[in-house]
Amino acid sequence: MARGKPWGLRLETVERDQIEFQQSSLNELLSTDHLARQVWDYVEGLDLGVLYGRVRTTVQSSGRPAIDPAILMSLWLYATLDGVGSARLLDRLCRSEAAYRWLCGRVSVNYHTLSDFRSNAGPVLDELLARSIAGLIESGLVNVQMVAVDGLRVRASAGSGSFHSGERLEELYAAAKEAVEQLQAEVEEDHASAERRTKARRKAVAEDRLGRLEEARRAHAEIEERRRERDREQRRKKPRNNKPARASTSDPQARVMKMSDGGYRPAYNLQITTAVQGAHIIEVEVTQQGTDYGLLDPACDEVERRYGVKPRQALVDGGYYSKADIEALHAKKIELFCPLPNNSKADPAAPRRDDGPGVLAWRQRMASERGQAIYKRRFPTERPHAHMRNHGLQQLLVRGVDKVKAVVLWHVHAFNFLQFRRLGWSLTT
Repeated sequence: MARGKPWGLRLETVERDQIEFQQSSLNELLSTDHLARQVWDYVEGLDLGVLYGRVRTTVQSSGRPAIDPAILMSLWLYATLDGVGSARLLDRLCRSEAAYRWLCGRVSVNYHTLSDFRSNAGPVLDELLARSIAGLIESGLVNVQMVAVDGLRVRASAGSGSFHSGERLEELYAAAKEAVEQLQAEVEEDHASAERRTKARRKAVAEDRLGRLEEARRAHAEIEERRRERDREQRRKKPRNNKPARASTSDPQARVMKMSDGGYRPAYNLQITTAVQGAHIIEVEVTQQGTDYGLLDPACDEVERRYGVKPRQALVDGGYYSKADIEALHAKKIELFCPLPNNSKADPAAPRRDDGPGVLAWRQRMASERGQAIYKRRFPTERPHAHMRNHGLQQLLVRGVDKVKAVVLWHVHAFNFLQFRRLGWSLTT
C-alpha cells in the first residue's frame, strides 16, 4: 500500500492471492486486427509442402504427432517482428504471452525444437522468398529493373580470444586428438555401465572440440590462400599484411572485419539486394569477405538467375567501386550508379589513362544531373538495414554461414511481410 494514506478511508485495493477460474478461449485473448492473426493468415497462404514432406508421423504410425510446421513458422516470424532472437526466450513467451499462446494454439513447444527449426529452415525460406518475389514480378507489383545492393556487417558469435595463429591451432589440434584417443581407450577398457556412460559423454565433447579445431585449421589455410591470391592480383612484391593469419575455434567461418564504428571484430558480411521501387528485399547472400569490393557483378547475376530478369540499373555505395565490375556490368548493358572516388586533387569525372569504355561511361553518367538524381533513389533502400538492426540483428546467436543465412532470411521475410501489409497486398503463392 502506498504511503500517505490517512486512517479511516475505505478503498478497493489489489488482491492477488485469491484463486479464481476464468472461462475464455484463446481467440478472446487477441483483438481481431492483432499482428499475430495477420502473421498466421500470411503463413497459411504460403506453400509449406517441403516442410510437410519432412513429417514422418501419419495416421497409420504410432507415437506423438509432429508439430505443425505452420505453427513454428508463425512463431519465428512473429518473434522476429517482436525483436526476439533467442529460442529459450521464445519458449518462455509461448507459455506466458497471449500472442504467442494464441499462435501455439495449445500445442506445446520446447526451445530445442524451436532452435532446430530456425536454423534448418534456411533453404525453405530462400525458396519461399524467390517464389513470392517471382510471383509479384510477374503480376507487375515488384520491378527489378532498378536494384540497390548494399552490405551489412553483423557481429558473429565468436569471441576475439577464440582466434589463433596456424602454429597455435596445430598445438591445440594435437592436444585435442590425443585427448580423444585417450578417452576412447578408457571407454573400451571400462565395462562399468555408469562410469562408461560418463566417459562416453566426455569423449563426445572432446570429439566436438576436435571437429571444430579441424575446421579452424581449414579456415586458416583458406585465409592464407586468399591473402596470397590478393597479393598476386595486385602484383605486390611483399605481402600487404605482415600479421599472421588467424582463425576462430568457436566459429571457424567468421572473419575479422572492420565495422561501422571503425573497430575490428568477428563478423559476417551480408549482401542485401533491394528493388528500389517499393524497397522490397529480393535477394540476400552471406559472405566472409570483409569489404564489398568485387561483389556487385555476382549480385546482379544472382538476380537474373533467380527471377529470369536482368536489372537495367544498379545503385551502390563507394565500397563497391571496382573497375572490373564496372566493365562487366557495362558489357551486360547494366548502368551503374556509384559515387565517383574523390581521393586525389584531379577531377574525379575526368577520364584516366587505363579507363575502359564502361568506366568512361560511368564517370560521365555520375557527373551528370541525371546520374545524381537517380543515385539519390538509393538512400530509401537502406531502410531494410535499419529495420533488421532495430529488430535484433545486432549480434548473431548462431554459428556458420548456413545458420547465419537462415537467421537473416527470417528478418528478410519479416521485413517483406510488413511491406506487403503496408501496401495491402495479399500474398498467397
